[in-house]
Amino acid sequence: MTAQRHDHAPLYADGWWTAIDGLRLHYRDYPGGEPGQPPILCIPGLTRNARDFAEVAERLSPAWRVICVDLRGRGESPPAADPASYAPPSYALDIGALFVALKIDKAVLFGTSLGGLIAMLLALTTPERLAGVLLNDVGPVLDPAGLSRIRSYVGRSASWPTWLHAARALADAQKAVFPRYAIGDWLAMAKRVCRLTSAGRVVFDYDMRIAEPFREVPTEAPPADLWPAFEALAGRPVAVTRGALSDLLSAATAQEMTRRVPDLDLVTVPHVGHAPALDEPEAIAAIDTLLQRVRVGR
Repeated sequence: MTAQRHDHAPLYADGWWTAIDGLRLHYRDYPGGEPGQPPILCIPGLTRNARDFAEVAERLSPAWRVICVDLRGRGESPPAADPASYAPPSYALDIGALFVALKIDKAVLFGTSLGGLIAMLLALTTPERLAGVLLNDVGPVLDPAGLSRIRSYVGRSASWPTWLHAARALADAQKAVFPRYAIGDWLAMAKRVCRLTSAGRVVFDYDMRIAEPFREVPTEAPPADLWPAFEALAGRPVAVTRGALSDLLSAATAQEMTRRVPDLDLVTVPHVGHAPALDEPEAIAAIDTLLQRVRVGR
């Protein structure tokens, strides 16, 4: 299956790779790039999928090869047999298997929220694979307010009779995150985060069991120390896009990140919470600056 550009050239091809537990996972492969140039690997947030990066990929391809993954249990990737595998270490192993399957030596990782946590884990375990990293509204310290908000909705199923109903529900639930969105923006978001069932209902496009490991962590449990994983990103181009209204990545944490990795490029996206869509002018500029740094090797 492929999607087409207006000039009938293929926009992307659907691909599949096999995780170490045998699960067959899906990715979109937008062709492009020069010989020896690392591809861009896009990893979405907790409840999101490859469609989140469609505009990013379409803008950057064919100057760059862009690979957008569906993590297990999201989008076109099937549910896991064991919901305990819905955890960052398993996701990192899945992405490692993708590197092997596609014979990728190095990649530029774009990670939104959970995707950024996966990028940090990869920096800790296989740093030689990372040519550069964009962390989209995530860092080594996760604000409790944002975690509480995510716990309040993840894994709660819902369905709507039309896309417009779904869009209005998203607007009601997330208007504080995107206060400037109009109904057209919410409709576009609904098409990214939901799917149409065989019964004609619109539902969220992820396995509701992804919430099980997330909810099993006691709210009073001390957070894991992710600073070593973040600091492992040093020595390569790194950018952080932070929503000015974010409740997951605080301004204080973002500033501490710049102190610990001095070459980090921190960009604040105004009028947006968690997480920027990466189509905002500030985010576009941050991405282009990061990729230019990758090109020149600094």
